[in-house]
Amino acid sequence: MRKPYQPSTNDIKLPSVLHALSDPRRLQIVQRLNENVEQNCMIYHELGMPKSTLTHHLKVLREAGVTKLRIDGTQHFYSLRLDELESLFPGVVTSILNVKPELIE
Repeated sequence: MRKPYQPSTNDIKLPSVLHALSDPRRLQIVQRLNENVEQNCMIYHELGMPKSTLTHHLKVLREAGVTKLRIDGTQHFYSLRLDELESLFPGVVTSILNVKPELIE
């Protein structure tokens, strides 16, 4: 199986990160990932969105460098690349994560 694209730390660009974080559903996903170290696609139940929608948003976040993917057999586990993002863009992602949930929607 082909490994999905994930940019290296040096290839992460601020416009791509901001674009990925511009969607309210993706912000919900990122906030959820920030609460837990690693999540699989089963969080679609908790987020109240179809699995195909969640998969699309996770792909956008991964390709922008916001999340990283670990594959274990048939399971896909996502985690936030917070340390890497903070070293590249200090305070940007942390500020976005601290926004009140009611202001996202």
